[in-house]
Amino acid sequence: MKLLDKFMDQLKNSWVFFVFALVTLILWNTNILFESLSLQERQKMELWGMAQKEYIQNPSLSNLTFEVLQRSGINPMIQVDELGRIIEFRNIEWDTESQDSTRLYSILEKIKKENDPILIQFRNQEGSLIVNQKLYYGNSSTLKKLKYYPLALLLIIFLFGAVLYFFFKTSRIAEQNKLWAAMAKETAHQIGTPLTSMVGWVTLLKEKQKKSIPLIEIEKDITRLNLITDRFSKVGSDPELISSDLTSVVRETVTYLQKRSSEHINFKVDLPDKKVVIPFNSQLISWTLENLIKNGIDAMKGKGTLDVKLLDKGTQVEILVSDNGYGMKKEIAYKVFKPGFTTKTRGWGLGLSLAKRIIVDFHKGKISVLKSVLGKGTSFQILLNKTYLKKP
Repeated sequence: MKLLDKFMDQLKNSWVFFVFALVTLILWNTNILFESLSLQERQKMELWGMAQKEYIQNPSLSNLTFEVLQRSGINPMIQVDELGRIIEFRNIEWDTESQDSTRLYSILEKIKKENDPILIQFRNQEGSLIVNQKLYYGNSSTLKKLKYYPLALLLIIFLFGAVLYFFFKTSRIAEQNKLWAAMAKETAHQIGTPLTSMVGWVTLLKEKQKKSIPLIEIEKDITRLNLITDRFSKVGSDPELISSDLTSVVRETVTYLQKRSSEHINFKVDLPDKKVVIPFNSQLISWTLENLIKNGIDAMKGKGTLDVKLLDKGTQVEILVSDNGYGMKKEIAYKVFKPGFTTKTRGWGLGLSLAKRIIVDFHKGKISVLKSVLGKGTSFQILLNKTYLKKP
């Protein structure tokens, strides 16, 4: 197993190195291609400048010189005299009748920044400079597009990497979910055998002591264990949402936990007098409330006030579970719903992550840390829809 993990780590490192080497090679080749095309365009412009110089020296053009001057290519070109005045321009969209020449000079300033000018000079027999012109030219559209090719390539590689990361992450999460589901079902199976035996023993004891209060409470706990076993056995499958009274489920859950909590915990329960009927799974909602209430009791270290409220808010129902414990920092409040995250010395950090899955994935609702202040406590909020929302 260790060898396999070592091999997988080496494979991951090799993959990163391969991608880095591939990107470097492509960028290097792109740079070489850019330099080669840029050199070819300059050679063409120099050839055009030589033809222009020959035309100045001898107005009677040869066929070759004429062809060169006619084929100016696709590069924007502007020819200026020694004073910087424009003599000629080509491959530039500019209408002499409708446009002002200032725009042409602004185009010239942009072109000057792209390439060094080509000198067109002519001296007489005495060596005096009688023609001193410059040819400015810009890059072709192909060369300009090639500049953005590395960025486009990096973007494509980034998107490809993001897709791969998302795929592997989703696969890993799916494998983890299958593992947790298998563990939960196995736990339910293992609990079922001694639980059945306990039911039989309690039945025998009740025949001798029918009104024994401890036996009645033990029977309630066994019923609760049966409920927990049923919950675990259903992990990994889509729960059935049934329209029923949410108020009664919240009351039963709080009452059960209140009897089994410290006498130093003061429960304040604010529930509507009327029924609040919405589509939900009573076992899973009860499980979620248990997690929030137990977390609140732990945060208060067994002493404090725990508030549970159920509010009817039009199209949604709000459940608030608040404690006056030690509270949380903001950075911790953002992480409490992540699987495996816990601030306790014991625990696997699965309670709140399961609660989020129950509320968000199964019931299409919302669960969040509504408020948390260090030294004053934390308030969790659950929002459930009154109407069933189908999966997209």
